[in-house]
Amino acid sequence: MTVSVGFLGGLGEIGRNCALLEVEGKLALIDCGLMFPDEDMLGVDLVLPDFSSILERRDDLECVVLTHGHEDHIGSLAYLLREVNVPVYGTALSVEFARSRIEELGIEPKLHALEKREWVEVGPFKFALVGVAHSVPQATGIVFDTPEGLVVHSGDFKLDPTPIDGMPTDLATFAGFGRQGVRLLLADSTNAERPGFVASEATVGPMLTKLVAAATGRVIIACFASHVHRVQQAIDAVLADDRSFALLGRSMLRNVEISTELGLLAAPDDHLTTVDALLEMDPARTAVICTGSQGEPFAALSLMAGGEHRALKLHPDDTVILSATPIPGNETKVSRVINNLMRQGVTVFHGRNAPVHVSGHAAQEELKTFYNVIDPQALVPVHGEYRHLVANAEVARSVGIDDVQICEDGDRVVLDGAETRVERGVLPAGLVYLDGLGIGDVEGILRDRRHLADDGIVVVTVGMDMHSGKILIGPDVDSHGLTGDSEEIHKRVAASIVDGLEQLELPTDLDTVRRKVRSVTGRKIKKELRRRPVVYPVVIEV
Repeated sequence: MTVSVGFLGGLGEIGRNCALLEVEGKLALIDCGLMFPDEDMLGVDLVLPDFSSILERRDDLECVVLTHGHEDHIGSLAYLLREVNVPVYGTALSVEFARSRIEELGIEPKLHALEKREWVEVGPFKFALVGVAHSVPQATGIVFDTPEGLVVHSGDFKLDPTPIDGMPTDLATFAGFGRQGVRLLLADSTNAERPGFVASEATVGPMLTKLVAAATGRVIIACFASHVHRVQQAIDAVLADDRSFALLGRSMLRNVEISTELGLLAAPDDHLTTVDALLEMDPARTAVICTGSQGEPFAALSLMAGGEHRALKLHPDDTVILSATPIPGNETKVSRVINNLMRQGVTVFHGRNAPVHVSGHAAQEELKTFYNVIDPQALVPVHGEYRHLVANAEVARSVGIDDVQICEDGDRVVLDGAETRVERGVLPAGLVYLDGLGIGDVEGILRDRRHLADDGIVVVTVGMDMHSGKILIGPDVDSHGLTGDSEEIHKRVAASIVDGLEQLELPTDLDTVRRKVRSVTGRKIKKELRRRPVVYPVVIEV
């Protein structure tokens, strides 16, 4: 009986991690993540996977299984469950991080917190979670026992020898499955281009402690809100310098609360305070732990960098630590924040000038170790840009794995006996955008927004008697983003519109006048300025 794994996101990109396992005609979703928009996705808030192939078979979807609680793995879950509310399985932290997002949309989720190595059966699916070290607690890989053999998904992982929570990647359990025989391994590719090993998360804490102790003013530490181990090390660093601290950012407050309730983080009440209370204290004895490490425009750190935060104003004595590296596509935004911080005279430490961050993804030697332990019959690199997938495939082949398949979003891997077959582009896997208009394919809207950004807009208002052809109002021409010297070009455009309208056959109608105004305006501006703005005609019948 064939088993297949299809990919709705996460292959050829960073984010939107989402795979679809099919067994006996039933479906299980592995992760349900989102991607943050590139700078050219104007007005887009989030980018989601295309769920249309699932919704067409909604009665076949049995469950969603989560590897861990990062947004690129759980962030789209609420939008799927709004359409088909199936059970969701994961570790306690993963499902609680997911719960807070899902309930915001008024959905009552069916969330099930699992222990590691606990076998669960849902329909034809039998699976267990296996612990891995990553940049969020309780991260896991997943092992599915299928009619075609074991299918293992690594999740995001590294082989950290000294993890903060004392929970290294469970190589012993993975080795046991390897001895049993793994038919297919789906393996994290994010750091596959990087040689050697990734440093332990435990190396960051001493550096944070050193930088905080040396600071003469307030300290601001920015990191991912879901990176609970990093937040804990930031807290430990400010406590070691006997500073009071406040948390800033909605997700930071929420995740710290969840992690504290689960016993995964300690934030002592005698040093934790509010921002308002912090402002009454000596800045040299205070710290802020906040979001905004990715240069998000309205995050606390970006607002502080621009001098626009409602409460916190930076001072040259302050020290800012960005304890994260930019997600691909965010480099420009992060650089802009760093520049703005430095313009205010503050001292800034980040990944390029101080060891204040380590990755949560395995480098080449860690991948080799993992592959030798599991020894899969076939391997598909997942989670990364295409170059990462290619690099991971080369690593796998270097340790003797011959059946390595490089796939992209929309592809499906079919396990059929000894054959591993790839079906290209069989699943809809395009980008689905979430913006103020809601969810949908807004590619046409994005093209208009890019057009506006590149060439501007011209609004022409004209009132006309449709029977006599007499112009009674205007033409009034207004433009935005077109040219610095607009008055003269507006006069010439208006004269061309008058000439054009005089050529119309009478009587005429609103649509004909609109078309004439749009075409005449566009031609004139192209001739004068060599630009093609969006032309918006406002025609009034008088």
